[in-house]
Amino acid sequence: MSTSLPPNADPLDPMPQPPVQPDLDACCGNGCDPCIFDTYDLEMDAYRQAMRAWRARHPEAPEA
Repeated sequence: MSTSLPPNADPLDPMPQPPVQPDLDACCGNGCDPCIFDTYDLEMDAYRQAMRAWRARHPEAPEA
């Protein structure tokens, strides 16, 4: 499997990818702690933080 990188992309420092959002019906509705959506929210927080750090290292990268 090959992926194409944007021009001037650093293959050793790839842009972070967002977590996969769970389907709305993925929740069992039993009040799990943590719920799959709580876990997703935490993963999104980590993704946003990783993107801020990556953009600081790559100010030339276009906004998505």
